[in-house]
Amino acid sequence: MKRLVSLLLALSLALVLTACGQKDTTPDATQPDDPQAEQAEPVELIVFAAASMTETMNRIKAMYERENPNVTVTYNFDSSGTLLKQIKEGADCDLFISAAPKQMNALDGSLKDDAGKDPDGIDRIVTDSRIDLLENKVTLAVPEGNPKGIESFDQLAELLKDGEVLLAMGNSDVPVGQYTQKIFAYYALDEAALADAGKLTYGNNVKEVTSQVSEAAADCGIIYATDAFSAGLTVVDSATTEMCGQVIYPAAVMQGEKEAAAQAFLDYLRTAEAVAVFESVGFSPAF
Repeated sequence: MKRLVSLLLALSLALVLTACGQKDTTPDATQPDDPQAEQAEPVELIVFAAASMTETMNRIKAMYERENPNVTVTYNFDSSGTLLKQIKEGADCDLFISAAPKQMNALDGSLKDDAGKDPDGIDRIVTDSRIDLLENKVTLAVPEGNPKGIESFDQLAELLKDGEVLLAMGNSDVPVGQYTQKIFAYYALDEAALADAGKLTYGNNVKEVTSQVSEAAADCGIIYATDAFSAGLTVVDSATTEMCGQVIYPAAVMQGEKEAAAQAFLDYLRTAEAVAVFESVGFSPAF
């Protein structure tokens, strides 16, 4: 009997020691969830971009949203002048990409002088986020078949002086229109006189100008290389830097609650994947 009792006591002790040596694998309800396992909060990112970026930015949107399922990118495409006006009037915008520095300067309170600054002193951008994102080219495009046989800006200048062609161009508040005005100055062309003579037709943004050329509503048009490519138009000449300067697209994060998300998207626009999309239609990286 004593031997049996001793055996039972030894067995009980062994079971107790075994139980004590095992780790408790039951989840502790008091422990916080793994932060890495938590799904990111959904974000709607509102991006204002120059109309000439429509095709490329839509392709990039699909790419970015696949990699970032919590982010929805919502675009507002128009002329940079119209976008600037909307921002000044209080429209929601998390990231702004303009087709010229002038419109970005109007929102940049960090500028050292008054050149390009908004007279109302508006300061809307996150200064350290501003970059020169892309470079484009100003081109002379013609409708299918080139009925007027236009071959160069030099020839265009002579034809306009002789009143023999109808040119489509952007309004004066549109960057492509402002570049066109510089080309007029280079050739000593009087825009007001040409307009009065009915030799100019205008568009509110570069897409409208491109459509006028595509539909042969004008004999030719001054548009960006990227828009000519996207519309399948023939480019007969490209403007030099001497004629109209560089065509730089600056980008900047706008001040607000979504600065981090906007910066992440802007960083993505500089990746090899995004740059390949831009280059496929004729943009060049400017950073």
